Order: sequence, then structure tokens, then C-alpha cells
Amino acid sequence: MARLTLMLAAAAVAAVGVLAGSAGARTSMAHPKLIGLVGKNDAFKITLKNSSGKLVKTIKKGTYTFVISDDSSIHNYELDGPRGKSWTFTSVPFTGTKKFTIALKAGKYKAYCMAHESEMFQHFTVK
Repeated sequence: MARLTLMLAAAAVAAVGVLAGSAGARTSMAHPKLIGLVGKNDAFKITLKNSSGKLVKTIKKGTYTFVISDDSSIHNYELDGPRGKSWTFTSVPFTGTKKFTIALKAGKYKAYCMAHESEMFQHFTVK
């Protein structure tokens, strides 16, 4: 009888471990990455690429992790989206890398440097 109780307890512990492991797997799933770069070597250039290194032109709506590298103290990285939504990822004179997780809705978007917006921008569409 004691042995049966021990076996049932062990089975219950194992089941809880499996459930906890699968719940952890769901919460730790990574979102697709988008890589933003501004001001490499103080250049007047800004880009947003997917994890394959291709410029983002059209992507599916959903949640993405933005990894923004601001390599210049004279530039910043911002994003405008549909319906007046906007994000400031970095500001002048910050340099370094920041991560943000954002749910993108369908619409037109513009990544740009606020200080030099007329020449440093990239448009893309979320469908």
C-alpha cells in the first residue's frame, strides 16, 4: 500500500513537471526579431532588417522584438505607425543597443531619425 502511494505521488510530481515545462516553453517562445541600425560610423543612414538581413518592406502583423543599435550620438531611432502610434527607441546623444517587444498592427510604418528625418527614413507595410 505504501509503495502504491509512493508510485502515485511520483507520477503526480512528474505530471506537474511536464505541465510546468510546457507552460514555460509557451512563455519563453521568442518573437521574430527586427534589427534596426542608425548612424554606423556617424553615417546618415537608418535601416530596419529582418533576422535574415533583408530590408523590411512588408511583414505580417504580429508581435516582434526590435533590437535597435544606435551607433551615433548625433542620431536617434524612432518609429511611426498607423493611427498616430509612435515609439522613440533611442534619443540624441544615446549610443548603444536597446530591445523592445511591440505588437504591430496592419498599416504603414516609418522608421526615421528625428534630427535628420528628411534624409534618414525607411517605410514599410504591415499586412
